[in-house]
Amino acid sequence: MSKALLRAGLSIALACGSVAGFASVIGTNKPALDITRARILQLPAGQQKVWLDYLKRSEEQRAADRAALAGERKPGMAVPDLPKESSSAHSMPLDREAAWYGTAEARHIADVIVSFQTPAGGWSKNMDMAGTLRQPGQSYAPDNLSRHPSEADFDTPKDPNWNYVGTLDNDATNTELRFLARVAGQTRTEGESYRKSFLRGLRYLLAAQFPNGGWPQVWPLEGGYHDAITYNDNAVTETADLLTQATSGMGDYAFVPAELRHRSAEAMQRALQCIVTTQIVVHGKRTGWPQQQDPLTLAPESGRNYEPPALATGESADILIYLMGLPHPSPAIRAAVRNGVDWLKSVEVYGQEWTGSRRDAEGRHLVAHAGSGPIWARYYSIETGKPIFGDRDKSLHDDVNELSLERRNGYSWYSDGPLKALTAYAILGRSRPGKYLPTPHGYGVKSSKHET
Repeated sequence: MSKALLRAGLSIALACGSVAGFASVIGTNKPALDITRARILQLPAGQQKVWLDYLKRSEEQRAADRAALAGERKPGMAVPDLPKESSSAHSMPLDREAAWYGTAEARHIADVIVSFQTPAGGWSKNMDMAGTLRQPGQSYAPDNLSRHPSEADFDTPKDPNWNYVGTLDNDATNTELRFLARVAGQTRTEGESYRKSFLRGLRYLLAAQFPNGGWPQVWPLEGGYHDAITYNDNAVTETADLLTQATSGMGDYAFVPAELRHRSAEAMQRALQCIVTTQIVVHGKRTGWPQQQDPLTLAPESGRNYEPPALATGESADILIYLMGLPHPSPAIRAAVRNGVDWLKSVEVYGQEWTGSRRDAEGRHLVAHAGSGPIWARYYSIETGKPIFGDRDKSLHDDVNELSLERRNGYSWYSDGPLKALTAYAILGRSRPGKYLPTPHGYGVKSSKHET
């Protein structure tokens, strides 16, 4: 195991002495590290310049974003209320008939999207894009603060008034770009503002990409786990897929100029290399992927207080589905898929059921149930290969039933979501036997969102 992984393992070190093997509390979650100049200077000399340039670009863009907002807020003016917080996906549907994107309703949503684009070119999350246009001086982002703040909370921003200003979290930015492309594809000269906004957003994605091919959750950088390579919410794979669409120069993306198509193609290839490189190796064998990884060391990182640096089944399944959808997978990608599928199969849980309701006094909990399965834990310890669970107080547990009621009810600690990846692999193995080997037993098609 690499030194980076061993360091990451310290955050889940056993804390109960000789009875640790029978303990339910096994350690304390540690916060992810910021990307800093001091940390970059610890890298090999040949890697330092690109990372220092990246950090400088982020700092300059963050200053420019803040200056732009400050410039709109004239002396004596009343600062507009924060934007309404809502589910972004619901306000920007991507599943309508093509003609709908040329309607007044769709164009109004596109106008709101354009109005809330940050100077850097991205968007915040949890925005109601079907509402009103952004007003001069209004924040680019809604509240987005934790509803369960605690002391030294990993989710507390350094500046509560500047939070998620440009993010890939909760499908943000990529959803806006896809919607703009659809509307632009249904309009002519009157759609020029949408095309310009899309191209700015595409340049935002290219600027935000790490030198190693990943993407942070928030850019310009905000610190903490937001600086990590983020597989949560498919930030890396959704972005790579969007770049693939832009690279095609076809359909709704026909307006993307050749220079940006070329840069997008290069960025997509770097993202694929990052995905393959960051697959976690345990005892010489490739397994799955964590929720996020330190961009400088590639060690798994914590997310929120209750999200440990561990192998994540939901993210791993989504990455595998993305890789299996590639038309011309390289040998390295095919190997990553086979190894990832093998790992998911090795951690299946049978004879247990994640049951109960948030309305019940006992809440959600894991119980023995003959014939049940397969299901998967949300996280698996890299050190032990066993399920691991976190609570808001940063305590880490080996028994999900020992978590606080709020956390047991507020997170999908077990699900059958990864089954979709095994099903896809079995189908792909039958249709492309020379490239993928099918799983030895069939799987029914099921799906379940892995996180709430």
